[in-house]
Amino acid sequence: MSHDPSHWDTEVSAKYTDVDLTLSGHTHGMQFGVEIPGFRWSPVQYVYKHWAGLYEQQNQKLYVNRGFGFIGYPGRVGILPEITVIELA
Repeated sequence: MSHDPSHWDTEVSAKYTDVDLTLSGHTHGMQFGVEIPGFRWSPVQYVYKHWAGLYEQQNQKLYVNRGFGFIGYPGRVGILPEITVIELA
């Protein structure tokens, strides 16, 4: 687990190749954006390369949760709150 998804590129994927899955949050999807099938946009993508959902690089995965709360503005527009359930088999 890492609070900030940018740690995945700078630390985890390069130095700890035995880590299969990293869970992160931090971005809140900037609480603003558009998500429709096949298209996802938020201004947070200009700050964070990995800002929501699942990312894969070789045998490693990063999942970024958009969170349930908020930072600053007490609301969300187009970026719904998220609680993630991951089932390990």
